[in-house]
This record gives sequence, structure tokens and C-alpha cells, in this order.
Amino acid sequence: MSRASADTLFAALQDVVGDRVSCVETDIESHSGDHSAYKPVRPDVVCYPESAADVVAIARCCQRMETPLVAYGAGSSLEGHVLPVRGGVSLDMQRMNRVVRVDVEDADCTVQAGVRRKQLNTELEGTGLFFPVDPGADATLGGMAATRASGTSSVRYGTMRDNVIALQVVLADGRLIETGSRARKSASGYDLTRLFVGSEGTLGVITEVTLRLYPVPSHFVAAVAAFSTLAEAVAVVVQVRRAGLPIARIELLDALMMRGINTYAGMSYPEAPTLFMEFSGGEEEVRRQREWVERRVWAGGGTSFTWASDAEERAALWHARHNAHYAAKGLRPGARSKGTDVCVPLSKLTECLARVEQDMAGTFLMAPLVGHVGDGNFHLQYLIDPAKPEEVAESERLHERLVRHALELGGTCSGEHGVGLGKTRFMQAEHGEALGVLQAIKEALDPQGLLNPGKMLPPRG
Repeated sequence: MSRASADTLFAALQDVVGDRVSCVETDIESHSGDHSAYKPVRPDVVCYPESAADVVAIARCCQRMETPLVAYGAGSSLEGHVLPVRGGVSLDMQRMNRVVRVDVEDADCTVQAGVRRKQLNTELEGTGLFFPVDPGADATLGGMAATRASGTSSVRYGTMRDNVIALQVVLADGRLIETGSRARKSASGYDLTRLFVGSEGTLGVITEVTLRLYPVPSHFVAAVAAFSTLAEAVAVVVQVRRAGLPIARIELLDALMMRGINTYAGMSYPEAPTLFMEFSGGEEEVRRQREWVERRVWAGGGTSFTWASDAEERAALWHARHNAHYAAKGLRPGARSKGTDVCVPLSKLTECLARVEQDMAGTFLMAPLVGHVGDGNFHLQYLIDPAKPEEVAESERLHERLVRHALELGGTCSGEHGVGLGKTRFMQAEHGEALGVLQAIKEALDPQGLLNPGKMLPPRG
């Protein structure tokens, strides 16, 4: 967009939302990227709505001026979701940060889209309830809904798909709609809530989210188990899942990632394939879980096993896990981390990891692995120097192979990160004829293609 056009856009938005629009350089710069490896792209202006009415006014202005509108939460996405690749408006939702209501009796709540997950759980203290979906980053709940986020606790509590009850959404033409109700089930109409959860801001802007809450467990205990091979570790995970054990978290880290964790967090775990686990519930339930799992670990080739029941110890363990992104980057200081993920049926996880190990044995790149393996989901972080074309090309080659392995084994190109910019090229291979249906939905709800353009779907043709 030319400077004159940007000035016209700024003036038009100022007319509808006043000082909640900015073209200050620091604002533009801070909204030009996320945690992905993609180069920053500058928006023309940044808007800071404080209500759904603000979002409606901004959307109508953008439609009138045929200007792209890209919702921005915490900027913690990993696939370029919030990059304004065609300029326009970056819509920063973080001032919409009010917890609208909490209903203890019904165990649900409604929040504005800019409320962060840690903020919500802080406000829930004393109610006996909590919100469990934990992607690691302190993301906004609107962003988590838009990207269908999951994380370490989803093996027990499910993903955002399972925990969003209803939404308030502003469409591309400025219409404000409500999807779903607070009823625990419904057989009424199309499931619009599920349509917008995971739509990555391409179908509408989420302004409110109604969420399912859960009782806070009375007891917690964590464990760390090392193995000689990834296959041995996965075999224990499969046993846990087949037994129906309600384990709270079960994470896999390879030897390279454990080296990074030890260095980053000042720990001294064995540099070997490792499971991080957490058990929660009543005291007797937790005791039975830990005894059952410990027996399976030792019988399954475990080489070390330690418990962490103290709250401080558990917090340190999960802090280390949640900072795996930064721990991985520390393995090659100055490198850029190009992260990705796939998800496969649990029965195919061992085969998929074996294929990945073979690929990594034949490359010069470092790529530590971490996974929410109770769901069959794992991540690789390719550590590259973006200034070296051979490293960029090699990371792309490995990424293509990773996704091909997952699709061949009945999986998906992303279990958690989402599609964003980086995975649109895989959508045809994964969805086949259904891709046309996805494109038809996009065209019906956003005929001008203004909402987060360039994301999720490849262009037609």
C-alpha cells in the first residue's frame, strides 16, 4: 500500500475508533512477525479494539476500503499466522482482556478474546476450577481458539476444539454473530463453533470465547523416565493409552533436546530419549497411576526413573519442558529455529519416528525433537542460518519428507501448530476433493478475501 493510501486508511479508521488506531513505528514493527522463522511483514496500521463494537466498525471500514484485516493475539504462533502478508490492518486484540463471567455451578466461563490463559487461571483461583489447555506460551484465548491450540495437558483434557462451548465472531462484512450455546450438547443446526475454532482468522474475528472449566485435582506428581531408544519410550506411551489411564501429561524428548534442556535449565538429566509425565487426581488414583506406570517403564527398558512430587520440583520440570523452544535454540547460538509438527495415529508413531530418525541421520542439520506423544503429535526444530541457502533448502527438504511420512501413515500435516503460511502447500495432498469445500466456505464468508489473506488455503487454480 502506498503511503498516501496508508494515510487514507489511517484517517478512515480514526473516524470510527478514534485513538485506537496507530501508525507509530514501534507499533508497526512489533506487529510485523511472530515466533516463526518467516521474515517480518509490516502492516500499514495497527488497531487496538476494546469491544466487539470496535471490531465491527473496523471490519466494516476494511470491507469498504477493500483492506486486509489480520487479527493479532500474543504473537506466539509458529506458522506465520499473524503476518500481514498483503499489508492492511493488524488488529491487536489484547485490550479486549476482560473475563466476562465465571459460572462455578455450570463449570464454564466467557472471556473476551484478548484474555490470556494464565490470566484466566489466576482469576479462577479460589473457585476450585481451572482451564487446562496449555500450549506452553501464555497465548490469548481468542488466538488459541482460532488456531485450535492444544499442548501438554491435551492428552487428558482435549484441545481447544473440545473445550470451546460457544463463540462471538465478527464476520468480514461486520456482522456480529453468536455460535453455540452454554448447553452441554445440541443437535440444532450446523456446528458453527467448530467451524471457527481452528479457522486461523480467515473466516471471522473471534471477540468472545465461552470455555469449559474443570475441577482442580487434589494431588499431583510428576516423573522423568529415560530410555535407550525412542521406540522403547513410545512403547510405554502406547501401553498407557491402551490401558485407558487418565494420565495428565506425557511428553517425549529425544537425546538432543535433553542436551538442550540440561544446558538451558541447568539440569542434569541423562541425554537420552526421555518421557516427562504428570499424574493428577485423588490421592489413591494418583498412587495407582504412578505404580502402574513405573512398573511399565522398568519392564519396557527404562534406564532411569525419578519422581517429583514437590510443587517446586514439578514447576521446574514443566518450566524446562515449556521452554524447549529456547533450549533447542541454545544448541546452536545465533541460529533461527524453524519449528514444525505432525500428528499420526498412535499405532503409527513408532514407525513415523523411525523414518524421521533415518532422515536425520543423513543430514547436516540439527533438529531436536519433542512431542505430545500421548496424542501421536511431535515437533521438530530445524536449527538453520537463514543466510545460508543450502541450510534453508535442506530444512525444506526434511520438512517435506516429514509431512509425507505423516500423511502416508494416516496422519496430518499439523496436530498443533496449524497451517498458517507454512503448510498451505500440503492441504491438497491431505484433503483431496474436500479442499474445494474448504475454499467454498472461505469464499462464502469472505468473498473479497480480506481476512488474514494468504493463510490456511492455497489459491485456486
